[in-house]
Amino acid sequence: MKHLFIIVTTVLFLIQCSKTEGPVATDGKVNYPNNYRSWTHAKSMVLQDGHALFAAFGGIHHIYLNDKAKMAMQKGGTFPDGAVIVFDLLEAKSENSAITEGARKVVGVMAKDSKVFSETGGWGFEGFKADTKERVVTNAKESCFGCHSPQKDKDYVFSTYRE
Repeated sequence: MKHLFIIVTTVLFLIQCSKTEGPVATDGKVNYPNNYRSWTHAKSMVLQDGHALFAAFGGIHHIYLNDKAKMAMQKGGTFPDGAVIVFDLLEAKSENSAITEGARKVVGVMAKDSKVFSETGGWGFEGFKADTKERVVTNAKESCFGCHSPQKDKDYVFSTYRE
């Protein structure tokens, strides 16, 4: 009976491990971050009309961090490989004198892997359309890293951790 328990436990563990994907796929693309809303919520903000990035990124931004990103952001400095930052962008709707969340526009992801993404400061970038896992970034070096480059002193990250 004890041996059966060990075998069943081991099989269940292996099945769970096979379902867990790391932040970077074997093809060098950034994976969709399943269950990211259970991660640490670092902060939120709203980009309104008049902001330089409103046309592309207007709406409510929620920033989520996996454990590696959280530790690095709290300490400041560089992020370790395996750190993942999620930028969840939703429409901002005005209802009854309040700004509320509308439909999801995009899930943006930064995943740190200094070997795979050496040309972009160690970060891989991807965007997933609305509530799908459809990739929308065609050239991360131009589309994402070009904008993040001025943040080199902060390891290319705009957000800071809000206690």
